[in-house]
Amino acid sequence: MKIAQYGTTIVVIHTLTNGLHGLAHVEIPVALSLLQSSFVIFVIFLTPIVAAVLLWTQFYRLGSWLLLFSMAGSLLFAIYNHLIVISPDHVSQVSFAGWGLLFQVTAILILIVDGLGCWISGWALKGTRQQQKVI
Repeated sequence: MKIAQYGTTIVVIHTLTNGLHGLAHVEIPVALSLLQSSFVIFVIFLTPIVAAVLLWTQFYRLGSWLLLFSMAGSLLFAIYNHLIVISPDHVSQVSFAGWGLLFQVTAILILIVDGLGCWISGWALKGTRQQQKVI
């Protein structure tokens, strides 16, 4: 039950943070390629929501794995696009003025939230593995 609560909470925060970041992308504008957009839709937005739903069912272990993979994928995507590759999506290329401030703040928050999401899903998987050993 706690796993489902924590997992769902991190998915809600993750979705809100990425939604605000996406809004900044649209308003600045910082365009994404078709491949990047597909990754954002399926891995960053849809998969965590599916994972959160599964955490409340008998398939909570699958939900924990999906949460781990989606949070890790989102974290790596953010690190690569915001901190490594110099492009319009890199934090150094967006000013702090106007929507840029939201872009900058949410880019950092995404790293924190997704890192926490990886930790929560790892904790959930460790807990379910220990539970299976007892049975």
